[in-house]
Amino acid sequence: MMESKKELEKIELELLLEAIFRRYGYDFRHYAQASLKRRIAQCMQQAGVSRVADLIPPILHDKGFFDDFLKFMSVTVTDMFRDPDFFATLRSQVIPVLKTYPFIKIWHAGCATGEEVYSLAILLKEEGLYERTQIYATDYNNHSLAIAREGIYSLKQMQQYSENYIRAGGRQSFSDYYHAKYGAAKIHDSLKANVTFANHNLANDGVFGEMQMVICRNVLIYFDQQLQDRVLTLLHDSLSPRGFLCLGNKESLKFSAVQNCFENQDYAQRIFKRVRSRSSRIDP
Repeated sequence: MMESKKELEKIELELLLEAIFRRYGYDFRHYAQASLKRRIAQCMQQAGVSRVADLIPPILHDKGFFDDFLKFMSVTVTDMFRDPDFFATLRSQVIPVLKTYPFIKIWHAGCATGEEVYSLAILLKEEGLYERTQIYATDYNNHSLAIAREGIYSLKQMQQYSENYIRAGGRQSFSDYYHAKYGAAKIHDSLKANVTFANHNLANDGVFGEMQMVICRNVLIYFDQQLQDRVLTLLHDSLSPRGFLCLGNKESLKFSAVQNCFENQDYAQRIFKRVRSRSSRIDP
């Protein structure tokens, strides 16, 4: 019995994802299907092919083609002070706790092109915490990381970012944090001094130190339940006792393997505090 077109497309997709995993170690096999198919369709259109299977040979044999493919797969929708209420809540509820630590480590997972990382750096600087904080900002897309390290963005976006900054409780003029030249805005080097950008793949890689706060916003929505569990466990294991976990406003710990390890700090802004280890022991 001949397979239907949908069944054949399913087989082609599985072969493509398996080929990528075995060749490069990137695991897209547990990404949410709707988002996955949409991004692969965009890549197919750009490559001028009509079947998913036609992507396999160039991906296997052309590293440059695969790097372009990664750009389609990486979600880079971000802004400075995106969701200003989240940053305002960080300022009012989390920063006072972080001030009790002599040294602070923060992991920003899925940092994309870096706008939210620099937003966090600005907030910490205004609260007098930046000098004793180390931020580890990670993503699996090296192209996005290169943009983040440069910290150069369109000057046209700065007006909207300035409005976000004010709504987030900003205390200075937003223009104090960047240099404007030739239609571009370059983030001040002082905001980069305590930020380390690094490649890290949430689907494959391991624990990223012991942090007082982990930010992973609007990333889990692209994963299926199995991968969400894997990532949430990883984020839990990367937190120190009583550390804070920040997710996106459409994301949740409900039904996850670590749901009972956290209590709500501010559920509306999806900020959680780790109160138990995975062995159910109460952290001190």
